[in-house]
Amino acid sequence: MNLWFRLIWVLLTARSRGHLDIPRQTSVLQFRVWLHDLDISAHMNNGRYLTMMDLGRLDVMVRSGLWRQVLNHRWTPIASAITIRFQRELRPFQKFRLETRLLCWDAALVVMEQTFIIDGGKRDGQAAARALFKGGLYDRKERKFVEIARLMALLGVSEVSPPSTPEVEAFLHADDQLKQAGRVTT
Repeated sequence: MNLWFRLIWVLLTARSRGHLDIPRQTSVLQFRVWLHDLDISAHMNNGRYLTMMDLGRLDVMVRSGLWRQVLNHRWTPIASAITIRFQRELRPFQKFRLETRLLCWDAALVVMEQTFIIDGGKRDGQAAARALFKGGLYDRKERKFVEIARLMALLGVSEVSPPSTPEVEAFLHADDQLKQAGRVTT
């Protein structure tokens, strides 16, 4: 995490954004592209998108109350897979918002959608990038991912996972294929 000022801002302003009721509500963070976010093409660097996505997921954990449990149990957030589709560039000083929402989950991992939306100008409301994230919370003592049912119970959520969409299924299938290919030895 190399966005310390933004990280501090997300943490200090979380209370003013209110409690986040997952899985029904979406985290929305407002940002602007600064000069240190740019690559040599003078638009936001593709790696910066992934780093800012960390902030969106942190906002979900903090505002839902999950972060207290993470700290108490010393769980570690782990990203297992991410795919991102860039649609529009974000230029210097462009305002945008990052929307993060929980799509579905299985026994130990969640799938989230994170969307960068242009805020203002002639492309107002258009998606700059859309990503799917798969990950969970890892318990180093037990050497396994924390069960999502346990996390939901800690948050007072009794819902079952919504069904996955075709794009989520394709993402999970591609991730599984890549995982299997990594196990092949030559």
